Amino acid sequence: MYEKFGLLIGGVWQDASATANVISPVTGKSLGAAPNATADETRAAIDAATAALAPLRAMSGFARAEALHQAADAMLARAAEAQQMIAAETGKPVAQAGREWVLACEQFRWFAEEARRIYGRIIDSRVPGGRFEVTREPVGVVGAFTAWNFPAALPARKLAPALAAGCPVVLRPSSQTPGVAMIMVDCLRDCGLPAGAVNLVVGATSQTYAPIMADKRVRKVSLTGSTRVGQQMIRDAADTVKKVSMELGGNAPLIIHEDADLELALDLTVATKFANCGQVCVTPDRIFVHDSLHKAFLEGFVTRTRRIKVGDGLDPETGMGPLINEGRLTEIDAIVQDAVRAGARLLTGGARVVEQNAGHFYQPTVLANVTDNMKVFAEENFGPIAAITHFASEEEVLTRANACDMGLAAYAFTRSPERARRTVATLKAGMVGINSFALAAAEAPFGGTNFSGMGREGGIEGIEDYLDTKLAQIVF
Repeated sequence: MYEKFGLLIGGVWQDASATANVISPVTGKSLGAAPNATADETRAAIDAATAALAPLRAMSGFARAEALHQAADAMLARAAEAQQMIAAETGKPVAQAGREWVLACEQFRWFAEEARRIYGRIIDSRVPGGRFEVTREPVGVVGAFTAWNFPAALPARKLAPALAAGCPVVLRPSSQTPGVAMIMVDCLRDCGLPAGAVNLVVGATSQTYAPIMADKRVRKVSLTGSTRVGQQMIRDAADTVKKVSMELGGNAPLIIHEDADLELALDLTVATKFANCGQVCVTPDRIFVHDSLHKAFLEGFVTRTRRIKVGDGLDPETGMGPLINEGRLTEIDAIVQDAVRAGARLLTGGARVVEQNAGHFYQPTVLANVTDNMKVFAEENFGPIAAITHFASEEEVLTRANACDMGLAAYAFTRSPERARRTVATLKAGMVGINSFALAAAEAPFGGTNFSGMGREGGIEGIEDYLDTKLAQIVF
């Protein structure tokens, strides 16, 4: 499955010194042997990226734009291959896999155009005959680290703006889902960028992460991962004063106000909550329902949840696939059982899927009578668990929704424009959806606040973290 790829260093696919099996979350068996890079191979990728910095920087924004459009064309031509790879490695339904690949392609389209619009400005000087010139330059070599849950969208969010800005990249995707990134960088390999502009290493943290973080030639690192890993990366980046951008964990509140369109809220929430088996950082984790709608919401949510077909993502009838590994399966079950012991009411689900015992399948689960201090509510569960509670007043629910260190996403359903504006203004989150969960788009800035990270991916803001600002005072 991975034989035709390997490590991409200096524009050339290379065999790694060692390999490691990638395990299917559907069967628990090996999908194939993926490369397992050494520290020396990682340093070789940094060398290649460093050598590519000058020629990539010398390319005009128009030339970089054309290259990224060519890469997007190549990606679209390989959509079927990529869709199958995403579904095989993550277990997510093929329809979701296909949408993710399209989203990844859109990142390259968007930032191709942003490459043409890296503007400076002129400022009047107090010195006679002088002026200030402000220009933007690529920050330098970038180390990009991505998680397994969106193996196409996450690398694209880092590769596209970095290359648009003129920054070579060493990409280190998750070892659990390396094949999707391999297809993507293979498309970038022949699009007119300098050799070494994109490099890919896969392997153990000690062999890939450590060399990137220690090398002062790497001037920026970007991570999508857990808050714990992000905190460590920030500490490690301080040694060489690297720029950092962090898209970390979430624990998103969802508020169903008393004037919400109940059917719309139910249809969208069930589909969103169980997408990718709940392994989504912006999924609604803490569901607050107004007292007047609470009973009807629970009934409607359980009815819709029980219709979800759990199975292999490659089956077009599947509505929800497996968790990524056995460890996640064990942890999710422990969270559910802990909540039940603490007094939560299990309405549906709450157990491993016996019919697919070979894989990492867990039933879509709905819990009621949840309190704010239960682990299932107080911490990101990152699984197929809908934890539902109720509230009496708008002031109460906004206070409870904000009682969290995380600040990635938040949502609410209401028919009132005034209430919507109050909710958006009060919620502490980098992104807020009103009557919608559709936050991820190439043209919109994606990211959080507080313990959910810093920086933005997407939108005109997405290229900013890959640029340095230079001021010149010019007098004649």
